[in-house]
Amino acid sequence: MIFLQIAATDRVSTVLFFGTIGMLALTIGLIVFIIFHQRKVIRYQTRLQKLEQNQQKMLLNASIRMQEEERQRIAADLHDDAGPLLATARLYLNENLVNLDKTTQLQSIYSAKQIIDDTIQLIRNISHSLLPPTLKNFGLESAVNDLFQKISGSGSMNASSRFHDYRERLQTETELIIFRVIQELVNNILKHSNSSFIHLTQNTSGNKFFIRLHHDGRGLTQADFEKLNKSNVGLGLKNIQSRLKVLHGKIFFEKDMSQTYYKVTIEIPKEEDAAA
Repeated sequence: MIFLQIAATDRVSTVLFFGTIGMLALTIGLIVFIIFHQRKVIRYQTRLQKLEQNQQKMLLNASIRMQEEERQRIAADLHDDAGPLLATARLYLNENLVNLDKTTQLQSIYSAKQIIDDTIQLIRNISHSLLPPTLKNFGLESAVNDLFQKISGSGSMNASSRFHDYRERLQTETELIIFRVIQELVNNILKHSNSSFIHLTQNTSGNKFFIRLHHDGRGLTQADFEKLNKSNVGLGLKNIQSRLKVLHGKIFFEKDMSQTYYKVTIEIPKEEDAAA
């Protein structure tokens, strides 16, 4: 009887021993798994941060290039067009003008005036390209309608726009950024899509301001946009994203379920939400 009790006690001790070993091994395995999983998560987060940093760097470079190209364009317009015009006007108004006869003086003054008027118009056009007067004076809806009327008037494409919830103007800077984004998108559609029409709609939903562009030509999906945006090409698309980033906005590219047209959606938070 005593022998059986000792054997039973040994078996219990053995079970407890191996059970303890098993629990210890399971605990160590769980700890090791957690450590490796955390390291994997950290590596993933590090790669994600690097991708985000590279994305931010590309957006910043795109913004810098965009600003530099704008400066170079303005400098070229002033140097190539305004400069020669003013130099020519100066020739008509040289110091020998007082020694010329009355008729020649009047003719020289008239010619100089015409050239100066042309220069003023050129500078006005440059100023308008920086801030279109329709946008400044009447707002985003009028500026977009004017842009689309010009496109339709050219005969290159049927363009139309409809604003549903534009009752109050946005801040001037916000409207200018949205207008530049629309211009960039429209230019891309005109250049690359071979569309027969383009239609723009505007509406608000909750605390969001939406602009949607529809066209029936070749377009992009969101996957295409993301791929181009991460590459060294597609500067225009990077310009768009860098502009929208200022407004905390988003852009989405998709193909309609009917597979007959493409849609681009611009989403802008209301200004008080964007500033928060």
